[in-house]
Amino acid sequence: MTVETSFFETRLATDETDLLAAQRLRYRVFVEELGGDGPLVDHERRLERDEFDTVVDQMILVDNRRSRDDLDHVVGVYRLLPGDRAERFGRFYCDSEYDLSSLRSSGRSLLEMGRSCVDPAFRGGAGLMLLWSALAEYVLSRDIDILFGVASFHGTDAGRLAQPLSWLHHNHLAPSEMRPRALPDAYQPMDLIAAPQLDRRAAMVGMPPLIKAYLRLGGQIGEGAWIDHEFNTTDVFLLLDTKAMSQKHRKFYETRQEQ
Repeated sequence: MTVETSFFETRLATDETDLLAAQRLRYRVFVEELGGDGPLVDHERRLERDEFDTVVDQMILVDNRRSRDDLDHVVGVYRLLPGDRAERFGRFYCDSEYDLSSLRSSGRSLLEMGRSCVDPAFRGGAGLMLLWSALAEYVLSRDIDILFGVASFHGTDAGRLAQPLSWLHHNHLAPSEMRPRALPDAYQPMDLIAAPQLDRRAAMVGMPPLIKAYLRLGGQIGEGAWIDHEFNTTDVFLLLDTKAMSQKHRKFYETRQEQ
């Protein structure tokens, strides 16, 4: 533990105050920062919420210097939905955007991740690494094979995102037998630029840090983006096979289990 991380704590949300604080952080990021909305968003109380909050685990990053009474102690969150729980609930969040039949028929253990966000004051710092370490422990303890979820580009103008979307399509598509496809109602082709005309630097500059992080771990994507007008985003499907991770990154995950 360092001075920088001594005031952080990572754990699953344990009570209503934790949940409300996570929803308050999500409101600041997804509604105030990114311009999103939704049928269950509570603008008066500044809470971003939906029907999945009753069945998921909320993995939270807590700053113990901040007040629980003011609901600002949660500075990072990952929302986690194991496959068996999604089956009992009836669906994953991603079912509203992608056809997941290939994943369901794979026989692999699944974990959906969503609503991931970090307070702007802590992005790129040690707190995010602690949150990822906690996620690794969660995955290892449940013997999860496949992590998946949608990651978002800000805005819905696919032309402006042509370089990063095309780079993902040409270089990181998941195998066809495991590749979800965006639903037709908001399907956006991603092969907007031919491979020889791609500019790798421009693609990386336009790529959200979360997507780049998953690509470094060996992450792959589904077919097509999905335009989410409600949240003002262009979503891509991310899939990470924990059994196929490189040895370097597998060691990162396994050391979390030994500590």
